Formats: sequence, structure tokens, C-alpha cells
Amino acid sequence: MAEKTFLMALSLMVWGYFLTPISIKLSGRFGILDQPSPRKGHNQPVPRGAGLVVWMGYLFWSLLFAPDGWHFSSLATGASMVFFIGYLDDMSPIKPVIRLIIHLLASSLVVIPLHMTSPLLCIVYTIWIAGCTNAYNLIDGMNGLSLSMAILAFLAIGLAPGGNYVTFPLIAMCLGILPWNFPKAKTFLGDGGVYLLGYVVATMTMWLAENKLNVINLKTVSTLVLLGGVPVVDTLTTIVRRLISGKSPFSPDRGHIHHRLLDKGLSQGKVLALLAVAQVLLLGAGFFISLSS
Repeated sequence: MAEKTFLMALSLMVWGYFLTPISIKLSGRFGILDQPSPRKGHNQPVPRGAGLVVWMGYLFWSLLFAPDGWHFSSLATGASMVFFIGYLDDMSPIKPVIRLIIHLLASSLVVIPLHMTSPLLCIVYTIWIAGCTNAYNLIDGMNGLSLSMAILAFLAIGLAPGGNYVTFPLIAMCLGILPWNFPKAKTFLGDGGVYLLGYVVATMTMWLAENKLNVINLKTVSTLVLLGGVPVVDTLTTIVRRLISGKSPFSPDRGHIHHRLLDKGLSQGKVLALLAVAQVLLLGAGFFISLSS
């Protein structure tokens, strides 16, 4: 198992590093570009092609490495759904309600088989997975941030009891892509790639923790927030802040934690380091509570 994990991790790291520049050229050719705006940190169009590398690498990993009992056929289907709705949105804007419906359907694919006897648990976990999927996209406003948050989440999942290092190849793939996204972004993952990362992280986290978090109460809800890490905590904080100020919770601004830290003069490297520490602490607390209860 250790040799298979190492070989798969090495393969996906090479995959991520060498296929990303190809995706950059294809994105430029087909005009799949992230345009500059006042809220963004780049002043030139940036290709949004790395998400395709993430999706194809993820399917490669699912087919060759997925262990028995982790329901990877449902996860691969749901992950492909959220990827393609995000990829289509990158090319031509799609109504938010349509994206949300697809995210909820994709989330229900992996939740319902586990909680058919408890409709309330189905609802809570479906909303949580869809929320995490969107939270990873909402925090994707700085080079390397969404990839780093996903790498740390995959690390926590792989090291947790029952994780069996299954996510280590995915970590390697993200590390292979990271040099193309940080410190200078030669490409972005786009909505499709970030949605996929958030969805896979949330689903695999649920499979590890759901046996312990099978009663809906304050402890379960608060633990799920911790397990969502920086993306979820930041998203919830942003929504509350906007509501208090009388704004729509979906109105864009520079109020996310990474924006605030950057506006205070911190470098991208320092902001990434601070949020990485916060991610480790939040995930550590969440897994400790959920797996030890």
C-alpha cells in the first residue's frame, strides 16, 4: 500500500506540474481568462485552465487508487457535476440559483446513501457539503490560497484515523500545480477547479466524521463549522458582517480575511502563512472533537 501510494503521488505531482502549462495555452487560445477588476490582485488577464488539470487528475486517482468502501463512484459523479457547472460558468456566466441546485444535487449523491433513515441528517450534510463547495470558491481571491487550504485539508483527512493516507496523491497533484499559481499566478483554477476541491474535501471529511456526528445538535453544527476550516469560517463571518451592515450577503467586496490582511500591507506570503496556521488549528480542533467523541 505504501509503495502504491508513493507511485500514485509521484505520478500526480508530475501530472500537475507538466500538464498545467498546456492548460494555460489552451485557456489563452479559447479565451477562458480571468479579467482584472478592482477587487482582484492582477492587472492582466490570467488563464483559468488549471481546474481541468485538477479534474482529470482527480478522475485518474479515483479509477486507480480509490479504496473499497469510500463510495468513489458517487463522489466522482458529484465532483464532475460541480466541476462542469463551474467550468461552464467560467466561459459564460450561469445564474447562481442554477449553480446552487447543481451543488445540492451533487452533495445529495454522497449523503443520501449514508443517511437514508435520517432525513434531517441528509439535509444538514447536503447543505454543509454544498456550503463548503462554495466557500472554497469565495475564498479564492489570492494566489495559492484555495490550493493551500485544500492541501492542508487533504493532509488532515489522510492522517486522521481511518484516512489511511488516501488523500496523499491529491496533495501531490496540488503541490505540482501550486508553482503555477503562487507566488505569481500564471493560471487560476477557475470556478470549476475550486468547486471541485471544496466538494471533495467536504465529502471525504464527512465520511470520516459522520459516524461520530450522527445527531443534530449544537456540538455537531459547531464541529462541522470547524471542519470546514478557514473557507467556511471566513464565509460565515463575511455573510454575518454584510447582513449587520444592511448589505446583501452575496454582494462582492474586499471584506474577506485575506483581503483585509493584504490591505493592511502584509505580503501574500505572510497572509498565506497566517491562514495556513489558522487552517491547521481549525481542522485540528474539528477532527479532535469529532473523532474523539
